[in-house]
Amino acid sequence: MFWMIILQKENGHESVSTKDKDKMTPRKRKSDGNETTSSKTPKTEDISSESCLEQPGDQSVHEVVNYEPSTLPAIHYDPDTTEPISCSLKSLDELLSWTRKEASPFNVATVPLASRFPSLDSCPRRTLVSHDMMGGYLDDRFIQGAEVEMPYAFYHWEYIDIFNYFSHQMTTIPPAVWTNAAHKHGVLSIGTFITEWTDGAKICEAFLADEDSYRAAADKLVQISHCYGFDGWLINIENVLSETAVKNTGHFLRYLTDQMHERVPGSVVIWYDSVLKNGTLDWQNELNDDNRMFFDACDGIFTNYNWTEESLERMKSYSAAQGRFADIYVGIDVFARGKVIGGKFETNKALELIRKYELSTAIFAPGWVYEFHEKADFRQNQDKFWSLLSEFLYIHRPSSSLPFVSSFCQGFGKSLYWRGQVEMERSWFNLHAQEIQPLYLSENMENGGWLRSRGCSKDAWIGGNSLMVEGMIPSGLPEVCARIFSLHVPLAARTFVSFVYKPPVGVKVSLELKTIDAPLCTFNGTEDIASSSVFPEALAEDNQLVEQFVQNCGQWTSDGWITKCFLLKMIGCSLREVCIRVSREEGDEDVSFNCRIGEIMLLDAETLHAPLRSVQGICVNDVVWHTGALKGPGHTLKVLLNTTLRWQYPTQQVRHFRIHWRRLRGPDPRIPPGPLTLIGRSYSTLYRVVELEVPAAPGLIELVVEPVSREGFRVPEDRWGRRTLSYSSSGNP
Repeated sequence: MFWMIILQKENGHESVSTKDKDKMTPRKRKSDGNETTSSKTPKTEDISSESCLEQPGDQSVHEVVNYEPSTLPAIHYDPDTTEPISCSLKSLDELLSWTRKEASPFNVATVPLASRFPSLDSCPRRTLVSHDMMGGYLDDRFIQGAEVEMPYAFYHWEYIDIFNYFSHQMTTIPPAVWTNAAHKHGVLSIGTFITEWTDGAKICEAFLADEDSYRAAADKLVQISHCYGFDGWLINIENVLSETAVKNTGHFLRYLTDQMHERVPGSVVIWYDSVLKNGTLDWQNELNDDNRMFFDACDGIFTNYNWTEESLERMKSYSAAQGRFADIYVGIDVFARGKVIGGKFETNKALELIRKYELSTAIFAPGWVYEFHEKADFRQNQDKFWSLLSEFLYIHRPSSSLPFVSSFCQGFGKSLYWRGQVEMERSWFNLHAQEIQPLYLSENMENGGWLRSRGCSKDAWIGGNSLMVEGMIPSGLPEVCARIFSLHVPLAARTFVSFVYKPPVGVKVSLELKTIDAPLCTFNGTEDIASSSVFPEALAEDNQLVEQFVQNCGQWTSDGWITKCFLLKMIGCSLREVCIRVSREEGDEDVSFNCRIGEIMLLDAETLHAPLRSVQGICVNDVVWHTGALKGPGHTLKVLLNTTLRWQYPTQQVRHFRIHWRRLRGPDPRIPPGPLTLIGRSYSTLYRVVELEVPAAPGLIELVVEPVSREGFRVPEDRWGRRTLSYSSSGNP
């Protein structure tokens, strides 16, 4: 499957369910009819190390400062800083001994799988992406984000159906940041179970020895997926199997697939083309009689990359493939290693052939655009790569109820912005912050006109970047229109719209919304539904709804940004597309433009008056003290606090939480309390305070959790969560 593989070719468990005997017959993937609407995501409280009920809300928590080594598990926390990290399981013993109690609450995905059109089952030609980024668990392993100048991120979610987090570690658990980003866009996130070479053969002989053994391993894989909130597995066995082991592999796949469907609705188990039915390791580059038994036992097959058009022809006519073309994911290695068609910026040549035969595809290692090019050009190269493929890909429409909000944040940036102002001035990377992504278009028109949209981190409204829409209106055309969202969002009887942008020079910018009638919302991905364009008129600043909106937003600073508000009165309609219309102000000559879009939001106008909830049950756990020398003369040591905050709040109502602290009292009583200071943002009801410098003991500080609603509304301070923490030196309570 990977470069080293091509070289080789050329040179006691927890039971999930009762043990029924499986009949090895061809299968199709189960559908429960509701798999794309949502999936249950585990609550972090379920695997909390300490209940918040043990800390009464009206009392201060007291700690004695000591500098003993952290007792937190190094697998889940960076040993130097205690930052929460994502990890894999590297051995069969680790897998079989895994328990939910020992799982990391930070790595639990908190975003349920969104609905989208077309759904996975109704999409006849699917696209899987296997990221394989330099071994995995790089900057993305830091669950609360990292300071990275130019990270790798994926944001063309509208084109893909399944995201596979891949590494060469045995049980690869997708970092929660990836699963949350995928789920926001209705994309499945799956992990990888891999065994390779001599060591892999030993592992397989152990867990495929008999029924008890393979069920034990499968049960753990199911439990891990269910606990962490991701959607299935790529099973990648790349080593020789004995007669017994290969006989049990089909049973293992069938059992795992059935249990995954039962415990995680909408999940998938996909087999990689490597081992044959006789146990030989021999990549076929297609589905055939030698590997059919594995395909029959699960949801699909991911073929190796050295296929030819004849391979595609054989699969198209193969009897076992009939009715399951969508389950055959023909592999494309973007690095173009070995004897392959296309690859690199010619990956579209391979995809065009695959689609010609109506098959799905598995695009392996699209991070090539990051690894083998200048990091500063990453966005440009990634946009180019997916633009070349776009002709052979579906555009999927995220489907959700109101509110619909996006500030176009890609999950990284050079600064962190809030309402056009810099909140944190340093490079950062955190895919939790990625919002619903727009369509990144590149379009050439007649008469020399053109349109392009791209992410830009030089300025933003909220998050790390804005959407730059740029192009040229050619002579003879009065305007151009850039489609930036393709959606399925049912509208309210009165839908309030806000549109934030920076006006360009020499052109006018307006919003065009395309809607369809609700009775036509049975879209299955193939029929074309006529839409109607709506050109909303901006509300006056003294409009009651606008005044209420500005009041809810709190402090309002523009710094060149303009916010226009609109009211749609439409019964039984759904939003289909959001377009930015750019028109010339005068004359008929060619006009170049660039327009920065900060945010688009649609919400039920009635929610402008809805009360906002209070944070409940904030508690402090897992305190670890560090020390370090202060800068300047003397040998004074600084005191660094590390601790986990947990609280209760409906996460579906928030965009994020802002975490603050302030000094109430230190060893010198003459020093007054300090101001409230921002520590960071959390995207769940859990946050690890890391290396916070606090006054020397004895001291008293306050830790504060501020919710920010999905609409960006600030919650009044009396509804924030607060907890005081007192601390003293050892022996001085």
